[in-house]
Amino acid sequence: MIFFKKPEDEAPRDEHAEELRARLAAADLPAEARRTAEKELERLSRTDPSLAEYSIASAYLDCILSLPWNALSPETPDPARAERVLETSHAGLGQVKERVLEHLASRTMRAHAVPLVLVVDDETIARENLRHVLTREGYRVETAANGLEALDKVRRWEVDLIVTDLKMEQMDGLQLLEEARRISPTTRVVMVTGFATVETAVSAMKAGAVHYLSKPIEIDELRTTVRRLLGERGPAPAVRSPVLCFVGPPGVGKTSVGMAVAEALGRSFTRMSLADLHDEAELRGHRRTYAGAMPGRIIQALRSLSVRNPVFMLDEVDKIAQDAKGDPAAALLEILDPEQNARFVDRYLEIPFDLSSVLFIATANSVDRLEGPVLDRMELVPFSGYSEAEKRDIARRFLVPRQLREHGLTKPCPSFPDATLSAIIRDYTSEAGVRGLEREIARLCRKLARRCLQQGGACCEEIGPGEVAGLLGPRRYTHGAALNDPAPGLAAGLVWSSTGGEVVVVEATRMRGSGRLLMTGSLGEVLKESGQIALSHIRSNAARLGLDEEFFAGHDIHIHIPAGGVTKDGPSAGLTICVALVSLLTGRAVRSDTALSGEISLSGRLLPVGGIREKLLAAARAGIFTVVLPEANAADVAALTEPPEELPRVVLARDVDAALSEALTKAGAAASAAAPDAAGVPHEGR
Repeated sequence: MIFFKKPEDEAPRDEHAEELRARLAAADLPAEARRTAEKELERLSRTDPSLAEYSIASAYLDCILSLPWNALSPETPDPARAERVLETSHAGLGQVKERVLEHLASRTMRAHAVPLVLVVDDETIARENLRHVLTREGYRVETAANGLEALDKVRRWEVDLIVTDLKMEQMDGLQLLEEARRISPTTRVVMVTGFATVETAVSAMKAGAVHYLSKPIEIDELRTTVRRLLGERGPAPAVRSPVLCFVGPPGVGKTSVGMAVAEALGRSFTRMSLADLHDEAELRGHRRTYAGAMPGRIIQALRSLSVRNPVFMLDEVDKIAQDAKGDPAAALLEILDPEQNARFVDRYLEIPFDLSSVLFIATANSVDRLEGPVLDRMELVPFSGYSEAEKRDIARRFLVPRQLREHGLTKPCPSFPDATLSAIIRDYTSEAGVRGLEREIARLCRKLARRCLQQGGACCEEIGPGEVAGLLGPRRYTHGAALNDPAPGLAAGLVWSSTGGEVVVVEATRMRGSGRLLMTGSLGEVLKESGQIALSHIRSNAARLGLDEEFFAGHDIHIHIPAGGVTKDGPSAGLTICVALVSLLTGRAVRSDTALSGEISLSGRLLPVGGIREKLLAAARAGIFTVVLPEANAADVAALTEPPEELPRVVLARDVDAALSEALTKAGAAASAAAPDAAGVPHEGR
């Protein structure tokens, strides 16, 4: 007796596996990814859907099939359009815009490159005929009358294809072929001759020619041959994207510039904050053996964007932390290195994924905390703080209109004259960027909105500078002279921090003791060494400076930099400390409107320092009239783009004596004239 199995007794069809199989058949996957997916799908089809292994394999396959392995967003780099985007969305940042436009110009040149064909023939008519035909085909054509002239062009140009006659004077086609392949191995050569024989054809092909044409040349055959040979080159290699690192204080527009770059390139944009990132697995992913494993955040972001060439911003890269779970900075080496990221392996996928088309942009407030190998893989693009004029422009063009819209003050919009904006900038903010400025404008708009409601919806037409204090309260910052009460032992110095330039006051005093140097104010080792160097220089030159050579015997000297809760370090305070000590020991106060920045050597030479623009902007905010800098920073001063009237007067000094002549006031003697070796205008009538 034969028993037939009823349809209802048949094994149920795994519709989910069939769906995955159909997706796999339609997916455009690399060979390695396809082999892995097929193997995993075969295992899935033999697994009971009720088991945990089934859901793990299913999620893995879904991840593979949803990744943009070959999906690229069309890119049309247009420097002119990019320049318009940057100009309309950002004020200032000239150097940053230049670097971005340079990058786009390079991509445009590469994208619009036309194949170059070099025609070599000693017959003028033959050369010109071939030039005419190939030019009409859309190729760029250069010609040469002999082999020597052709070699000169091969050295100067990147030639894609050479079409050369075999018999020529000075250097025949075979000699040209040999030399051209030695100079440019990727250049292809087509041999042409009127003496077409099997022997010559074999000799040319053995020497490295890719094709052989006989005279008279058939035009259709020439077109077909050139089109085929240039097509065999395949697509041009992808332009290797640089890894840019925007470095600057908060609020200067690093993130928004990255978004503008993506808009200019026509690419998708994504941002990932690395602040306080501890676990390396967040970047590399978790192995599938762990419950709840998932890919790293890089792969997850590309999966959600569905393209593999976005602009990817790694925000706050200098805030990465390290603990027992691994070193995330080490994972960045593979992600950011152009030599490695073409085969980036996420631990979850365990299949190489190509990240070379991603344009990575990192942001940082400072590079001091970045590890050397990571820093070496990035190109630094410094963002400087804004001057007061740039802040007014940004507020007028972007901040005020945005805040007025957000607070409903648009019917009509109150106007903010430049005097009002300047009052807000000077009296209520002290920053390199404009983040605090926008907060103050928002606070002012909220108060205006409340006033409008109280007055029945009527808004004032203009906010004058006199109304700012009534709306925002008493001023928070007073930007007068740095030393309001100048006294011997006080000197104003300029320093750089992650939030921009700042003005600090160095205080020095002397007391009876055992000849110790005391330095306080939460100072780092470098700054303490600067103080010791300054004291040693003064002691070794006491007689020349008019000091008692035994001034240190039986006395202690105490140097203090206020704001002891803030850690301070860096090689730029040596000159300020030295001037403060000389001021203390000679009884000559430092000019109240003068600030200094520079490092000194034991011999008294002034050494260059960094952050010149930020320091000068800080001096301008503080009402400083004169800034003394090392002569070695002359190039940095010359590179400033701000109008001279917006910055303090800069005096470049080559040694401590020149700086002292500029900074110290008279004390019972004739006023000090500017030193002859200090660049700048001497003070007259001071």
